[in-house]
Amino acid sequence: MLGCVLHGAGELRVEELPCPRPGPGAALVAVRYGGVCGSDLHYWRHGGVGDFRLREPMVLGHEVVGTVVSYGPEATGPAPGTAVAVHPATPCGHCPECADGRANVCRDTRYLGSAARFPHVQGGFAARLVVPAGQLRVLPDGLGLRRAALAEPLAVALHAVRRAGEVAGRHVLVTGAGPIGCLVVAAAKAAGAARVTVTDLVPEALGYAAVAGADTLVRADDPDDPGWPAEVDTAVEASGVAAGLDTCVRLVRRSGVIVQLGMLPAGRTPFAGNLVVSREIEVRGAFRFDAEFDTALDLLAARGEFDGLISAVVPVRAAESAFALAADRERSCKVLLEF
Repeated sequence: MLGCVLHGAGELRVEELPCPRPGPGAALVAVRYGGVCGSDLHYWRHGGVGDFRLREPMVLGHEVVGTVVSYGPEATGPAPGTAVAVHPATPCGHCPECADGRANVCRDTRYLGSAARFPHVQGGFAARLVVPAGQLRVLPDGLGLRRAALAEPLAVALHAVRRAGEVAGRHVLVTGAGPIGCLVVAAAKAAGAARVTVTDLVPEALGYAAVAGADTLVRADDPDDPGWPAEVDTAVEASGVAAGLDTCVRLVRRSGVIVQLGMLPAGRTPFAGNLVVSREIEVRGAFRFDAEFDTALDLLAARGEFDGLISAVVPVRAAESAFALAADRERSCKVLLEF
């Protein structure tokens, strides 16, 4: 079977891999689509994402959907042939975070296509994938596999909005109009936000934010853009750059909330900390998701406009060109690999 294996920065190879067999409690899935995520691009371009560095060859990918093939011993689940989305996390279930209902920050989790631990957890960009049977999710009625491939990044966005607290009737700022930022827009609107303003440097990316439901689009490099708000109630930093965080700190109102969602570069990040103190701003992190995955599938089934965020579907044999397209923010939002 074919799989996308990263051997180092810039060294993405489509290789023949042995077909896995499901062990006890596991399911074998025939992967149909895999979404190229920003973290996949970071691994590809830089050999790591944030503080997670590649130390051995790793199959990339964690945004995967497909159909059930078979099960290992003592495993049950949807019948073979059923279309499913794969929840990419396997939390340990017994650490303090899991016991506190925060499995998304489990200290011993396994996450598809992640170098956070060593040996790395191999990802889902392969024609066949074995996962614990409990990670399969049957697609809701009316939801096809192509749109369902957005479930993982939408779950990330839904978790970030939940971390922000109440947003209904409020003005939300989103810095960064990449795929995650656009999905934060959709999640905020679904939660009842009265207005969502999005900033970015790339006009084409802002166009995708409009598709997701943004009310106001702002060129981040234009201080005279008339869309700049005087202040906002809540801000979600989804660009992963220090300038985006600085914008959030300066524009959120006194006692407002900032959610840091974008993964910032490794090392220290300066920002206007004194404003956090003098305005009593709350800064909250948002990392991955848990039950929001199921919510994401329901929302995707209900709203067809998400299709407009999928820029291209590329055969796996052309994976490197798919990554190059996904990295070009003037030409794409979400790019899917097809297996």
